[in-house]
Order: sequence, then structure tokens, then C-alpha cells
Amino acid sequence: MQWTVVIPLKPLARAKSRLADTAHGLRPGLALAFAQDTVAAVLACTSVRDVAVVTNDALAARELAALGAAIVPDEPLGGLNAALAHGAAVVRTRRPDSPVAALNADLPALRPLELAGVLDAAAEFPRAFLADAATIGTTLLTARPGQELLPHFGPHSRTRHRSSGAVELGLTAVNSVRQDVDTGDDLRAALSLGVGARTAAAVEGLLIAGQ
Repeated sequence: MQWTVVIPLKPLARAKSRLADTAHGLRPGLALAFAQDTVAAVLACTSVRDVAVVTNDALAARELAALGAAIVPDEPLGGLNAALAHGAAVVRTRRPDSPVAALNADLPALRPLELAGVLDAAAEFPRAFLADAATIGTTLLTARPGQELLPHFGPHSRTRHRSSGAVELGLTAVNSVRQDVDTGDDLRAALSLGVGARTAAAVEGLLIAGQ
């Protein structure tokens, strides 16, 4: 099964607000680097057909399109779940039989092989999700052809996705797909896994700025 992955990205000036203390004013650039490394890894995954990024940020749209992502304007302007539902609807308008997966934009350590394992496991269920490293949130939600995505991202989304009928994937050895970055501790955990080149460069700039 070849998936279309829908990735939401809020305007960079407002992204990753919980990293403000860690990022020393470089937060927008760090958020863009996370998204670039996430999209690059997704596009390198053998189980992925294409990527649709839902964003109204002009810089992010330009940089992520250059990597090969399709850009979908965030027309609902209703937050994360509205953006994901809109992105999935746009994908399904073009290809009604497409399986869709919603993925966070802040997975800078993402490994294509691990993502392929998660998507292949998700293909067995109408809807499925993967909990984040903190086991409270969600990093990935999938819907097979004919199934609505029904995203419930946000606080305690693991519980909310399970309550919505999505099957939780109890996979091991997929840490790179679970490790999203919201805080300084999350960033350090991602760095320990090994981040992509753009995030590594952005973190190096952050360290220099902090000296």
C-alpha cells in the first residue's frame, strides 16, 4: 500500500512556542528545519507515494515544495485537526482510493525504514495510530481507502484517538517515528537518536547563538 502523508505546519512565527526558552530567538528556523527533515525522510520512505503539507507559511511552502511536497493552503484556518481534515479531503478529491496518513511536522530524527514499518502495520486496520514517546500524544494517524481520517490531535490525543475507534499500534523499535519535539528535553532526545542534516545545522546555530 502506497500512502499519501498529510503534514500540517502552522506559520513558523507561531510554531514550537514551548521551545522559546531553548531556541534563543531561533525558533522559526528550528521549526522549519524539523519540517524539512521530516518531509525529506517521509519522501524517502518506500511505503509513501507522496506528501501533502498543509500550511499558509510562504517560506515553509517554498522550502518544502523544493523537497518534493505538494502544498495545500490551510483554508479552514481552524487549527491542527481542521487543517488535517482539509488536507485529507483535498487528497481524496484527487484520488478517492488513496490511503492517507497524518504525521507531525516535528520528527527531525525520522527514519524512512521505521516509518515504512509503521505504515505497513497500519495497513491492516481501517484506522490506526502511533502514540508519541511520552505515551500521551500521537505522532501518526492513518486511514485506509474508504475510511475518514477523523483526526483528534492535541492534548491527550492518544486517549482520544483510541476512543474514536482507531487501533493503537503497539510497535517497538520505531523510536524515530514517536519522537516529536515540543520541549528542550524532546530536542535532546531527538538529538540522541540522530537528527537530519537541517536540524543538525539549526541546532549548531542555536548553540553558537547561546554562547
